[in-house]
Amino acid sequence: QVQLVESGGGLVQPGGSLRLSCAANGIGFASYAMDWYRQAQGKQRELVATIFSTGTTSYVDSVKGRFTISRDNAKNTVYLQMNNLKPEETAVYYCNAKRGGNQYWGQGTQVTVSS
Repeated sequence: QVQLVESGGGLVQPGGSLRLSCAANGIGFASYAMDWYRQAQGKQRELVATIFSTGTTSYVDSVKGRFTISRDNAKNTVYLQMNNLKPEETAVYYCNAKRGGNQYWGQGTQVTVSS
């Protein structure tokens, strides 16, 4: 059974940092592209960052220079380091694994940026 479990969310002040983790079970992790998405209340889910099986990364423009996606294939885990967080980045953050026609989602972790 495939399982993606996110952790690391919480409450942080504007300008603060958080590191999200997503542990994957039941898939050949190293061969999957891994994404982080976010969904703010009342808004559509937005792709934030991707790391391909090759290690190549991509980011939405709004987070470039502040967020870093990485992966540890030995631990079947993908990370999202988020620095200089802004209140408008308050959202539920989801990880996603995809390869070919297969796609899996985690349950999400809440990130709240507020003073």
